[in-house]
Amino acid sequence: MSNVNTKKGVIGILTGGGDVPGLNPAIRAVTIRAIREGYQVVGIRRGWAGAVDIIRDKEADNSNNFQILTEDIVNKAGRTGGTFLHSSRTHPGHVRKENVPPHLQDEYNAEMNDLTPEVIKNLDYLGIDYMIPIGGDDTLSYGVRLYQEGVKVVAIPKTMDNDVPGTDYCIGFSTCVTRTIRMTNSLRTSAGSHERFLVLEVFGRYAGFTAMLPTMAGAANRCVIPEHKFDIEHLTELLTHDRAGNPSRYSVVLVSEGAMFEGGEMVFQDDTRDAYGHAKLGGIGDLVSARLKEISPKFNNGKPISVINQKLGYLVRGGDPDAIDSVVPMAYGNLALDLILNRVHGRLVVLKNGRYDNVPVDVVTSMKKFVNVGKHYNTDRLRPNYRSFEMQPLFIMTSE
Repeated sequence: MSNVNTKKGVIGILTGGGDVPGLNPAIRAVTIRAIREGYQVVGIRRGWAGAVDIIRDKEADNSNNFQILTEDIVNKAGRTGGTFLHSSRTHPGHVRKENVPPHLQDEYNAEMNDLTPEVIKNLDYLGIDYMIPIGGDDTLSYGVRLYQEGVKVVAIPKTMDNDVPGTDYCIGFSTCVTRTIRMTNSLRTSAGSHERFLVLEVFGRYAGFTAMLPTMAGAANRCVIPEHKFDIEHLTELLTHDRAGNPSRYSVVLVSEGAMFEGGEMVFQDDTRDAYGHAKLGGIGDLVSARLKEISPKFNNGKPISVINQKLGYLVRGGDPDAIDSVVPMAYGNLALDLILNRVHGRLVVLKNGRYDNVPVDVVTSMKKFVNVGKHYNTDRLRPNYRSFEMQPLFIMTSE
């Protein structure tokens, strides 16, 4: 039996994966509209972890797993960054033995456990009629799994990398691009003062959108992205040429965290992996910086060029959302409610060619979204192609 009172029904909402600015506005939009339409909203805490950990006992303390959302709660959080519901990278279909909640350890004691039956029971216990996960392809891929198991799912795309398939835009991307441009411009003063290369490592595991858009906007001379393995000697030659032509004697390259040297592989911090099998990236910027300084004498009359090396990391995902990441989450939240009010589920709300729409949620698992190198990236110049922008969408590179 549900332990919450309902009118029309109950909507569950959660945020999974990395935090981005715009999550709280999305939660606010869903909650405000849902309450006014007669629904109750349950916020699942810590992503899918909260859905796993719920104890189906009215005497149990589940305050760390879910909370009933009100207009007052979401109004206070809605103008801020991050997610007040918190997040995790929990994959309920692949839970290691040591991470199984204590109350389930007798039943689930394999080295790897699928707790999906418990998640479904927990959602039923809460009386949830529709589930709205907000996340990237990992978080949403489990939403697809639940949909296939009969849960009514309406998903909202979120990720700094903008790489969720089926949509041109994911919550968090605009703020990431805005911050990258601003921080790159701030660091120019140091690069110019010391006549150095400026190397900035940015987000982008498999897709290079977060390096491409700032470079296209003029923040950097060059960028290297996961979709194209690059020749470090060629990059050094290009940056040295850029530096020589700059009156302030510096040049800038943005390096996606998933970028790879020609003949090499992705660079990881260590061998540990998250629940979705991803090792933590980081370090390619350091390697590029070292190699640039080492190779630069070849193109600079025998003199090495020093490097300013900075990993932007969480600086671009912390803090308040920009205008686009305040407006789009509001629209996405209302789109999700439109679908629910029409009893439609199994959908992902999206932006396509500048217009709001929705597509089947299983697009998340049916394909991958990458930069179209042939169309958008000049592999010789190591920078975006500058071609006609007529009739192109806002952020140029879409989910084609």
